[in-house]
Amino acid sequence: MINGILNIYKEKGYTSHDVVARLRGIVGQKKIGHTGTLDPDAEGVLPVCLGRATKVCDLLTDKDKTYEAVLLLGRSTDTQDISGQILEERSVSGITAGKAEACIRGFVGEYDQIPPMYSALKVGGRKLCDLAREGKVVERKSRRVKIHEIRISEIRIPRIRMTVDCSKGTYIRTLCHDIGEKLGTGGCMESLLRTRVGRFSISSSLRLDQVEKAVQEGRLGELLIPLDEVFAEQEALTVKAGAAALAYNGNPLSFGAVTRENRSGGALSPDQRYRVYDREGRFIGIYRCDAQRRELRLEKMFLDPESLHRQG
Repeated sequence: MINGILNIYKEKGYTSHDVVARLRGIVGQKKIGHTGTLDPDAEGVLPVCLGRATKVCDLLTDKDKTYEAVLLLGRSTDTQDISGQILEERSVSGITAGKAEACIRGFVGEYDQIPPMYSALKVGGRKLCDLAREGKVVERKSRRVKIHEIRISEIRIPRIRMTVDCSKGTYIRTLCHDIGEKLGTGGCMESLLRTRVGRFSISSSLRLDQVEKAVQEGRLGELLIPLDEVFAEQEALTVKAGAAALAYNGNPLSFGAVTRENRSGGALSPDQRYRVYDREGRFIGIYRCDAQRRELRLEKMFLDPESLHRQG
C-alpha cells in the first residue's frame, strides 16, 4: 500500500471527490481521502492522504487556511458566489474604497457565521446542498469562526481583491456575502484560490497530470510527503528498546521509556503532544503528556503492527 500525502492543486471544474476518484485510478489504490472540500469553481491547495495517512485527514481539515478571493459588490446570489442564481442587484454608487476597506477590517477577529445552504454540511442526515437543489431552505445554526487577517490588494468598485487568513470552517463565500450585506449593497464571491492549508502551500502543489506522469516514470515516492511531517512542530521522542512492545500495542509509556532528540528542553510539558518513534526511526504515533501520572498516552497510532511482522 502507498502511504503518504500529496499536495494537490485542485483545478477549476473538479470537485474534491473528482480529485480523489482520479487519483485512485492513477495510483491504483482505493484508500485515499481528501482533507477539506473545495467548490468546483474554486482552485488551489487540496492535501490528499493515501493509505495510513488517511488517519490525518481530520487533523488537516482542522488547520488554518489562506485564500485569495475577489468580492463582487452589488449582487446577491443563492449560492453566495458568481455561479448562483441572482437574487438581487443593488447600486454601489455610494461605496468608496475607504468605506469598503473599513467595513472589511471590521470582520477581522471572531464572528458568528451562518453556513450557506449550498454546502456539504449535514442537517438531519442530509447535505445542505442537496436540500438547496430541491428548493428547500432550512435553519442553520451560526458557527464561531476566526478571521486572522485580511489583506486588501486592490479595490476597484464593484470588485475587491483580498487575501484572507482564517480558521477551519470559514466559508469565504459567506464572508463575501456578509461584507456586502453590511455595506448595504449585497455581494458575492467572484473567484477563489486556496493558497495554503496548514504547512501545505500552493508553491509546492502538484496538478493531477504531474502526478500521473510521475507514476508512469516510477517517481511517485519522490512526491509523497511522509505523514509525520504534518506534526513537524511537535517534538520527537524515541522509545527505548525495552519499551518498544508497549508502544507497538498502544500502551502508555512512562517518562523513563523514551529519550529526547532535543535534550535542552528540560522536563516534558504537561498536556503537550509528542511524535514518538522506535529505534529504527519508524513513526509510531502521537502521544500526549500526562504529567500527573508521569506517562505519555497514545492519541493516534500510525504504525501498522502487521508491517512489523512482515519485516520480522
